[in-house]
Amino acid sequence: MALAENFAALDAASTDLALSVLMTPDLANFSGKVHGGALLKLLDEVAYACASRYAGRYCVTLSVDQVTFREPIHVGELVHFLARVNWTGNTSLEVGIKVVAENIRERSVRHANSCFFTLVAMGDDGRPTPVPALRPDTPDGGRRFAMAAKRRELRAETAERLDGMKHGA
Repeated sequence: MALAENFAALDAASTDLALSVLMTPDLANFSGKVHGGALLKLLDEVAYACASRYAGRYCVTLSVDQVTFREPIHVGELVHFLARVNWTGNTSLEVGIKVVAENIRERSVRHANSCFFTLVAMGDDGRPTPVPALRPDTPDGGRRFAMAAKRRELRAETAERLDGMKHGA
């Protein structure tokens, strides 16, 4: 009954999502470490689930920022993806994801990866559609929101510079 009560307590519009996945040999290279591409696929799925659950809409990935592979992840480890909606615009959301690898045998955990995904909510017509405004209600939430807004500004500046390079500026 406790499990059913836990599911009943889930807030469908929650900003947080957690997923744990056991790393199996099909995800790894010959040295027993998980492929970066396999991890990116899982990260994209977690970002989608977090954003879509918050928005109540299908969401598509617009960009991925600051993927930092801090530590290798090994076959047999339990990997925890901790996702949170950090910021919302009109139709877009930023989801931050922290990846924690757990060595079950050693009973140890370590921060293995972090990144930020920007996703866009899509309406039934296939066009971007508004998302609920995020209203941070804690100091940490406010800090995350402000940092996400700054990353958005930096992405826009970088895109402008790169566009200028394409046109010989």
